[in-house]
Amino acid sequence: MQSESYRIGVDIGGTFTDLVIVGNTGSVYAFKVPSNAANPTDGVIAAIELAARSQNCSVEKLLSETEHFVHGSTIATNTLLERKGSCVGLLTTKGFRDSLEIRRGLRENVWEHRTPAPEVLVPRYLRLPIDERVSADGQIIREVDATTVSEAAEVFRQEGVEAVAISLLHSYRNPNNEYAVCEMLKRHLPDVWITCSSDVAPVVGEYERTSTTVVNAYVAPKVIPYLRALNGRLNKLGLPKEVLIVQSNGGAISVKEIREKPVELILSGPAAGAGAIKYYSNSIGSDDILSIEVGGTSCDVMLTQNGVTGMTDRLEVDGNHLIVPAVDIETVGAGGGTIAYVDKGGLLRVGPEGAGAVPGPAAYGLGGVRPTVTDAQLVLGRLKPGPYAGGAISLDLSKATNAIKEHLADPLGLSICDAAAGVIQLAEQHMQHVVERVSVERGHDPRLFTLVAAGGAGPLHAPGVARALNCAGIFIPRFAGVFCAFGMCNTDIRHDYTSTWLRDLDDDDDHDCEKLRGEFTRLEENAQKILLREGFPSEKIVVKTGYDLRYYGQQWTVAVDVQTMDPDLIRDAFEVEYERRYGYAQPKGQIEIVNLRISATGILPKVLPETPSVTLETATPIAKRPVWINAQIGTVDVDIYDGRKLQLGHMVVGPAIIEEDTTTILLSQGDHMQITSADGYLIRPEYDSSLI
Repeated sequence: MQSESYRIGVDIGGTFTDLVIVGNTGSVYAFKVPSNAANPTDGVIAAIELAARSQNCSVEKLLSETEHFVHGSTIATNTLLERKGSCVGLLTTKGFRDSLEIRRGLRENVWEHRTPAPEVLVPRYLRLPIDERVSADGQIIREVDATTVSEAAEVFRQEGVEAVAISLLHSYRNPNNEYAVCEMLKRHLPDVWITCSSDVAPVVGEYERTSTTVVNAYVAPKVIPYLRALNGRLNKLGLPKEVLIVQSNGGAISVKEIREKPVELILSGPAAGAGAIKYYSNSIGSDDILSIEVGGTSCDVMLTQNGVTGMTDRLEVDGNHLIVPAVDIETVGAGGGTIAYVDKGGLLRVGPEGAGAVPGPAAYGLGGVRPTVTDAQLVLGRLKPGPYAGGAISLDLSKATNAIKEHLADPLGLSICDAAAGVIQLAEQHMQHVVERVSVERGHDPRLFTLVAAGGAGPLHAPGVARALNCAGIFIPRFAGVFCAFGMCNTDIRHDYTSTWLRDLDDDDDHDCEKLRGEFTRLEENAQKILLREGFPSEKIVVKTGYDLRYYGQQWTVAVDVQTMDPDLIRDAFEVEYERRYGYAQPKGQIEIVNLRISATGILPKVLPETPSVTLETATPIAKRPVWINAQIGTVDVDIYDGRKLQLGHMVVGPAIIEEDTTTILLSQGDHMQITSADGYLIRPEYDSSLI
């Protein structure tokens, strides 16, 4: 190991902290430790210490030989979900104090009139008006009244406000009034964190822009000190470079550069799965991939078509609407630690509540008594009792059985096996529905896609989900249990910029064409400036352009990524995407450009695959045990294989169980598995209608 240099990816999840080391020769090492919700840094250090011990070296030596340390964390998300952020004050244009609470006036479920909207992050007495005005075309109608700013600052001081969000009308066109308010506030409140909407989300859409700015202010005083402390601690331990953080857009960014926009870390962690998919796509033999990453608390789903992972700029987290560039991920509360229960109507339910790392599933023996998906897998023989993840946890069959019996089987009048099977079927139904949301509901046929199953629990659910959707195949990475941490090691640096435009696509005014070219140039120069500062030469920087477009009169936009300013080519791309998504298009319809977008990527060297060993020998099972396969087959004796002994050339036909270091793989009846050149499991399901 001394001759190698490394990349380290660390993913802090709700249950485990995953760490992956990738050497410059392609060697990969994976480790898991329980997460520490109270102090996430402790989980990171514990994982590094475990990795160093396993390689017989000191923490200092391991970190000193690390080229890139990439970190993904749910700390921003958890801060928002758990409502543990800072006390925020909001400054708005006079007359628009309540825009944040009015929202869009829309309900997710139009038939649900009684459930109140989630409470806003800033109460009304901390939403204060500023006397100023900017017009829709960016003209300053009224300069900032300094008295209103000083009066607001005094209220914030008295109320103990820790962060201030500034969101003034039409600041996306002209930010000068926002910047003037910011400078005044700094003089009055020098120790308060200040966020301007024109820096965080300079786009049209008053409510979403304000909501994004408020969330940024809400999480910043909690997230940034954590990242700085982690970076400083690792540097003292020998890490020669700054820690890189995974953003919601799937790219990484340095701790120094993320300081102004920590809201872009809301999907940090799950978004890194895009890097892993990019790595495995050649081995899978397809650029059309549906991925499910099932961890301890949730199932995250992404779609990649023609090698491009879906992106969005609109997120909704706990009732807060955000405009941030993000990998398009759909999530459902269906993970290994998801709790199953019988509701008041006598029906079996699974989720969304989870048991977390502590007390965890009943089988963990850490105090949890309610049954979870993991307990059901253990009772059904899909998991074996005993230690997992290098001894980080140990599964107790008797505790899992008692939990299923007491809380599910007895109340429902079922056998323990039937109750456990019901838990699995319901969990997989939730997973199937979320996969359909990113595929069928958006015009994609899942029969044309390979299902990549990752996370510690994903490979056990893959046969059921793939059969329900008739997917073309299943691929399971050998390091499925640390999928996102591995993806971090294959992640580039990325910066996204957006600018509101609001012009007719077919406007042939030469002056407007020059302005369009100039605006793209400005965005590109801003991004390249940061990448050059981060050490990337110009030949390692890739810039791509895109547009947010809509037909006139419509509210929502469609994103189109095209590297051109030719209106005809832009129209063609828009109509193809619009028809795929909605089933029709308007030939020669009037199209409006709403936003201009660029993504600038600093290309890091790709992870090199390690050449796997090849064998001509037949795979030999290490044991047999009874395993429940599905509702049609029931429980049968199946061969158990040690995944560490399976090599390129081995083939296994299901039903079977393959036990890996970080996951367990289920092969259903007739499934054909082979090891790929990228050291993963490619499975061709047998779609017998009697088994679906």
